[in-house]
Amino acid sequence: MAETNPSNPLTGTRTRILLFEHPSFGWFWFARVASGMAFQMQAVAVGWQIYSLTHSTFELGMVGLAQFLPIVLFTLISGQVVDRYDRRAIFGISLGVQGVAGAFLAFGSWGHWLGVPGIFAVVAVLGAARAFQGPATQALLPTLVPSPLVPKGIAWATGAFQTASIVGPSIGGILYVYGAQAPYAAAAALSLIGALLVTRMHMGGNSAPRQPVTRESLFSGIHFIRKQPVILGSISLDLFAVLLGGATALLPAFAHDILGVGARGLGALRSAPAVGSLVMSVLLARRPPKNAVGVKMFAAVIVFGLATIVFGLSRSFALSMGALAALGAADIISVVIRSSLVQLETPDEMRGRVGAVNSLFISTSNQLGEFESGVTAAMMGIVPATVLGGVGTLVVAVLWMRLFPGLRKFDRYEKRPALRRAHSDRNDGSS
Repeated sequence: MAETNPSNPLTGTRTRILLFEHPSFGWFWFARVASGMAFQMQAVAVGWQIYSLTHSTFELGMVGLAQFLPIVLFTLISGQVVDRYDRRAIFGISLGVQGVAGAFLAFGSWGHWLGVPGIFAVVAVLGAARAFQGPATQALLPTLVPSPLVPKGIAWATGAFQTASIVGPSIGGILYVYGAQAPYAAAAALSLIGALLVTRMHMGGNSAPRQPVTRESLFSGIHFIRKQPVILGSISLDLFAVLLGGATALLPAFAHDILGVGARGLGALRSAPAVGSLVMSVLLARRPPKNAVGVKMFAAVIVFGLATIVFGLSRSFALSMGALAALGAADIISVVIRSSLVQLETPDEMRGRVGAVNSLFISTSNQLGEFESGVTAAMMGIVPATVLGGVGTLVVAVLWMRLFPGLRKFDRYEKRPALRRAHSDRNDGSS
């Protein structure tokens, strides 16, 4: 236990300081809402536009691949940039690039001169921008609030994205009635608003000195994660679970061919996981996991797999919405636990590099998962591909319990900071 410092506002009852008493966190939260809404509106528009033009689940999968490849290309670079330069500026520039890309999609769709190859090219640009945004936001949050508030801050920040994921797809689906240019233009405006909000934030603490870029520093994030089995187990579990259970990639096909609910129905389907996520993130913000953290993470992944299977077999719009909501609620538990582990275990001077690797894992599970789902659906059909993905998620959960017993037995966050400091001290002594 650390000694109590009377001048420390985080001791005693002050540990319950409201997050939004820190103004920078408030601006961060609203920027996350704006950028999340932009992302979701673009996702609805791109998915429906591509499927309308091609009627191909394989092409839907290619959307995920187009976003994933730039993230792989820039992962090591983005981590270095985030650890060496102003994280606020990187966050803001990333949002600005996304705003310009969204405007390009809007003008191209309005003028009817933007075809499928052009859409894929812009999607790749968006993926490159998010390759920097992901580690920047992960590394930025712990500098905006005191350490005891980081788990709750992560839950609230995740809730911000889920709020956007509820509103964004619904608005995107409604705006699509007026043409693809409408949701693209709205997404562009929201991205630029988010960039402006970022300028209002102020980071706490002192910036770490910039170290020269070496081969060792480029791969230091990977080496750090490899030496932390609890972190490695948590992010790899999430990776393979979502990679195999990526039902959301096929939502345009389900909306069009299985449920027959059109673009508005697609917006509702894309919002359903976020509804479950938001409800759960509010609960986690009030009562974050305090014990049996590893068991809860595995239980959440199992529920995620079961919900994916139910969704794949459903022919009812209401049941499909319910399954997706349950899927989202289970996923957010895994997200909050994984994010808390990564942030609390990682020294600040390495958060950019570790965050970049974590973002790569997340993008692999999401974007590459979309590609995998599209290819599998093209080979065996929409329903079998979705059900098989859910079964695969269950298999991964059982297998990871055996491969990472430390994660399964992990109990409380409070026991971890000493280990993190010890690891940091060893690294300092060896450099």
